[in-house]
Amino acid sequence: MPLTLSPATTALVLIDLQNGIVNAPREPRSGADVVAAAKTVAERFRAAGAPVFLVHVDFAPDYADALKQPVDEPTPRPEGGLPPGYAEFAPGLPHETDIVIRKRNWGAFYGTYLDLLLRRRSIRTIVLGGIATNFGVESTARDAWERNYELVVLEDLCASATAEMHALSIKSVLPRIARVRQSGEISLAEAGS
Repeated sequence: MPLTLSPATTALVLIDLQNGIVNAPREPRSGADVVAAAKTVAERFRAAGAPVFLVHVDFAPDYADALKQPVDEPTPRPEGGLPPGYAEFAPGLPHETDIVIRKRNWGAFYGTYLDLLLRRRSIRTIVLGGIATNFGVESTARDAWERNYELVVLEDLCASATAEMHALSIKSVLPRIARVRQSGEISLAEAGS
């Protein structure tokens, strides 16, 4: 179902579209495909005067700022820190007017200024996409929902390590806290309308 959103109260939030994440194998679409779609949507938001937030994950070389609880399947971390360029956004994505958020966990809210910056811009609706659907995107969506934001998740701006992981979030979790759409199904209202 198509949606028309107000650029005065809507922001685009893109999760982890950075070299170290988009270049890994992704499903049901490649990281390059997600970035290409995200660029198009970001251009639409910028043209309408709606803010674009680019969120990336990064850690200190010794991972002093990374979570370290005992888990059954720890995330692999290279000795000596992340490779050079890991946290840099995919080429062609960033624009000088974008707001950059650095995080140190899956979700984009905890430990960042994202909520503060959204509220100071009177944002009520977040349009969300990124990688991975079931990690960074879903965690951010859950946190946004608990903070009373309206959410639109763009399925074609998301991917994960497997198609099954992606589908579980898109079909079973996100529809309970967001409206899930394709990027072609959203539009931004003209200023003053």
